[in-house]
Amino acid sequence: MKEVGPAPQNPVSVEHPVLLEECGDLYERHSRAIYYLALRFLGDPQKAEDATHDVFLKAIRNMDQFRGEASARTWLYRIAINHCHNLRQAWHDRHMFPSSDSTILETTVATESPLRILETKELGGRIQTALDAIPPEYRLLLLLVSDEELRYEQIGALTEQSTDAVRGKLHRARKAFAAAFAKTE
Repeated sequence: MKEVGPAPQNPVSVEHPVLLEECGDLYERHSRAIYYLALRFLGDPQKAEDATHDVFLKAIRNMDQFRGEASARTWLYRIAINHCHNLRQAWHDRHMFPSSDSTILETTVATESPLRILETKELGGRIQTALDAIPPEYRLLLLLVSDEELRYEQIGALTEQSTDAVRGKLHRARKAFAAAFAKTE
């Protein structure tokens, strides 16, 4: 007989239908944004999907720790950033690097010409290569400002930096990305 590990610290109970409904609403409102953040951060659709689920499980289990000082979106992004950072660190420690080739194909429209699909795949590969070549902090800032369209103040809250620090680092991040992107030609 297989032994079962201990139960989660804060399991979600069916006895609390309001909490379950709120969690479902939270997932509906933010899962897509969390998925795309994880996808860009991790570069692999399957890992991004798994990370998205993990982020919401962590959020639900730790709902009692949400103080309401920031929006639920900001809180979820902080959990996602930490989780993706931990996943990337674990993968890099094992010398495994994810590939984003299938991601590009999955996001192209089926009615596009084969040449357009190839161009999109090539551009996506170059972007991911350039993102992988810059420091993780710069990558995160670029992803938050471009993909998630967050304001500098929100990014500062997520990354625990001042707005001026975010502005300065984003300037350096854009320059680093441009240089890395130019090397992909």
